Amino acid sequence: MRERAWSSAKGLLNGRRVRLFIALAVLFTLWWVLMGKLETELQRAEQQSVNMVLSQLRSALVVKGAESMLSREQSLEQLVGDNPFEWLDHQWPMYRGQCDQGNPKRGHWCFARRLQKETGEDGKGWLIYNPKQPITINGKLAEPDQPLAWAVITEFADRNRNNLREHDERLTGLKLAPVPLADTTVNRQEAGR
Repeated sequence: MRERAWSSAKGLLNGRRVRLFIALAVLFTLWWVLMGKLETELQRAEQQSVNMVLSQLRSALVVKGAESMLSREQSLEQLVGDNPFEWLDHQWPMYRGQCDQGNPKRGHWCFARRLQKETGEDGKGWLIYNPKQPITINGKLAEPDQPLAWAVITEFADRNRNNLREHDERLTGLKLAPVPLADTTVNRQEAGR
């Protein structure tokens, strides 16, 4: 009889251990799925944030381009390479102003000024964004710590559709164009020599 009581107590203990193990396995599985979903949502939120900033900058370019075309004191060519963040009346928490040595921290924007041999910096340059998560911007996959760059350029009426501006094709405004970051750093290094 004593042996039966002992075996039933042992069976109850083993049953509790199995239930605890199953409960922990279910909790771990739910935690794993939740972390995956959270990471996906963080990527989506960052991607939407970057697209929103680019959209607002493009809107500022349309307004500034129109102002420039109506003004006799300023031309579209003078605005090429300028910092469009300065044209907006908004304080961006993720915009750090001029880039320090190197690229901005993850999740931040900065403006890298181009160097000139004679005068140093000339106020023209590129916007740089350093992603926190792997995101897709304008159909291009951006990995963390692989910054993306954009420059303000002019748009023109491309009559022959060769994507090259010819003398008789007039300027129609400004746009924000992606720039390979490797080209921007090479140009900055060559200008510094």
